[in-house]
Amino acid sequence: MSMPFYVSPEQIMKDRADYARKGIARGRSVVTLQYSDGILFVAENPSRALHKISEIYDRIGFAAVGKYSEFENLRVAGVRHADLRGYSYHRGDVTGRALANLYAQTLGTIFTTMDKPYEVEMVVAEVGATSTDDQIYRLTFDGSVADEHGFVAMGGSAEGVSRALGQTWRAGLSLANALDIAVTALSTDHAETGKYPSDMLEVGILDRHRDVRKFRRLAGSEVAELLAK
Repeated sequence: MSMPFYVSPEQIMKDRADYARKGIARGRSVVTLQYSDGILFVAENPSRALHKISEIYDRIGFAAVGKYSEFENLRVAGVRHADLRGYSYHRGDVTGRALANLYAQTLGTIFTTMDKPYEVEMVVAEVGATSTDDQIYRLTFDGSVADEHGFVAMGGSAEGVSRALGQTWRAGLSLANALDIAVTALSTDHAETGKYPSDMLEVGILDRHRDVRKFRRLAGSEVAELLAK
């Protein structure tokens, strides 16, 4: 009679983490950063059908890298949760912090109980009345949550992009300057081809001065115009 093959729990968790990290590293990078009038999302994404950046609720935006089908399932679940809570109670009761905690619980459960972890990394951002009220939460595949300030970079080139942003980002940037800094940082690993063209980018903003629904997606022509300033 053969003995069953034993793998320690520590090794199982390590293998799952390595698997998820490799999947995320294959994804194109996404940047989230604060600017004077809100929060900016910029992604390397030539597709016009599969979005990495989306609206969750009135003041809340979502960005993700990794396996599209997995983070899209999470996005839809977040929208449904937000709609139900806003309808049952009050729209102001839907917060980025609550959504981040919900996502953290879901990702943590999947990581520890399922055979395959989700290959995703996400940002949930909520724009406030002032820049000091803005909230940016970064969530990783194992359910860990980090409260970020200023900027966040995710994806295969996150380390280099974060380093570039750390050297150039400052509080109070205009939208045009913030976009230029984000695109320059995303282009660090593609120096031979220069900055990404506007049609290779997906851009969205949470604009604190808009009524009720703060999220707005920027068209390619508007992105090109801002980058030309």
